[in-house]
Amino acid sequence: MSDRYTGKPFLELLDSYVLDAIGHLDPARDAALRAREPQFHAMFGETGGWRDIVVARMQFPPGTPGALAEVWRAGRAKFEQANGGQPDPAEFVRIFIDTKFPH
Repeated sequence: MSDRYTGKPFLELLDSYVLDAIGHLDPARDAALRAREPQFHAMFGETGGWRDIVVARMQFPPGTPGALAEVWRAGRAKFEQANGGQPDPAEFVRIFIDTKFPH
């Protein structure tokens, strides 16, 4: 686990949710999060899968994954034009979360 998540278990879920929405969540990470769902239920007092926990705690409306994917697509195109290369999805998520949902 990254130092980013030390003492911030929900941040790992939120980052993973955005990575999933933009199509870049590693299947192994998804499986690891699913395996930890009982711990998340106890920790956050929520039920359902890890994605459901994020939606409930953040009060995300329906359509949030699609909106996040669109932000990624639009930003990716601008990044490619300006830099001539592909953006790093993990870096996008870190900047996006840190800007939109300070923790």
